[in-house]
Amino acid sequence: MSIEFSSVHALSEQLAQGQVTARQIVSVFLERIARHNPKLHAFVTDYRDEALSLADGADAQFAAGHRVSALQGIPIAMKDIIDMQGRVTTGGSRVWSDRVSPTTAPLVERLRDAGMIVLGKTHTVEFAMGGWGTNNAMGTPHNPWDLDVHRAPGGSSSGSGVAVGAGLAPCAIGTDTGGSVRLPASWNGLTGLKTTIGAVSCDGVLPLAHTLDTPGPLCRDAVDAELIFAALQGRTPTSSASRQDTVAGLRLATLSADEREQVDADVLAAYDEFVAQLQAAGAETAPLQMPMTVEQMGVDVGRIISAEGYSYVGYLTDDEAQPVDRDVRPRIAPGRTTSAFDYLKLLRERAAQTRAINAMMQDFDAWLTPGTCTPPPPIASIDQSTSPAVFTRPINYLHWCALVMPSGYTNTGLPLSVQVACPGNQEAMALRIGRVFQSMTDWHTRTPTGL
Repeated sequence: MSIEFSSVHALSEQLAQGQVTARQIVSVFLERIARHNPKLHAFVTDYRDEALSLADGADAQFAAGHRVSALQGIPIAMKDIIDMQGRVTTGGSRVWSDRVSPTTAPLVERLRDAGMIVLGKTHTVEFAMGGWGTNNAMGTPHNPWDLDVHRAPGGSSSGSGVAVGAGLAPCAIGTDTGGSVRLPASWNGLTGLKTTIGAVSCDGVLPLAHTLDTPGPLCRDAVDAELIFAALQGRTPTSSASRQDTVAGLRLATLSADEREQVDADVLAAYDEFVAQLQAAGAETAPLQMPMTVEQMGVDVGRIISAEGYSYVGYLTDDEAQPVDRDVRPRIAPGRTTSAFDYLKLLRERAAQTRAINAMMQDFDAWLTPGTCTPPPPIASIDQSTSPAVFTRPINYLHWCALVMPSGYTNTGLPLSVQVACPGNQEAMALRIGRVFQSMTDWHTRTPTGL
């Protein structure tokens, strides 16, 4: 595999064996950003000089026999809601086009401590408020799986998804409030990890909904996700690429009949094949009928986001003189009329439902769903009053973690995805199931043509 579409762990192994230098790796991605970003619009800006300087520093350490972690010398892209001291953090908004960060987010410091090199900042939906990935104010990234038709990149971490999907970066950091890591991962043919709320520090990350927000990686495979998750938590990243995993004996919950009816035929066929492959590998499966529908969980997540989001940016969305995205204003607006009583009632009901569903999950190790209900649609066909986060929002609602990964492609070459969701702080189980599935398939190794 060429450098631009190599996994993080493959690049790490090449660095360890002296087959490539950090400068060579960083240079490849910077060249691709210069060549393809004008069309793809993934990056707001790149940090070329700093990245090359850090790459040279990593190479000097390698030459001296010093290696701080398996991620040393690996470049990464950063969603433009994450603070880096002295750098602008726009939050996807023209309102903040000159907002210089006074401090650096701890998650960035931890990645740097592991030796990673930030390539630049990636585009996002304004205020990280939207699942389709569109931004009327600063431009919508172009999904690389269809260079002719402008399709949804997924949001809100749209630029992070396109950057990795198009081979402009080997990995990226996004944030997930209702699917904002998993939706762009799903529609860009990537693996994305939604971490448990509180597992990774949100300090220095522009907030949208503090009871839902959580950062996570978008990358090539589950091995990469595990490496980066370890670094985000301040643990030493070590590769699990050679580990022999199994799903034999695991109990996996699957979609109910009602949930299946919401899913596009191509997505459902790929999902059923995914379940069948895990069954063939020894897993036991059974449908799960939750006491609360995914639709209602999604509605309640939307209400929480509006209420909490309004407390942060309502002063901007209420001001018609501010150049706020016309599709973002109505998503935040309901928060203006949400009473303290209604908001606290939402949180109480959320806690009660989480306890009830967690009790049901004692019979299961994970819940398997599609990542999205459809392949990425054309931008022109999107109904902005709807959300593609049917199966992703419930995971935030329940304080769970989840891994999405490619499960196939349509006959026109558009990515399909599946989600492995587990109760909170069980990332290791989701990653284990992901590694097993990806050891049996090659969907995660496919790349878009023409790039």
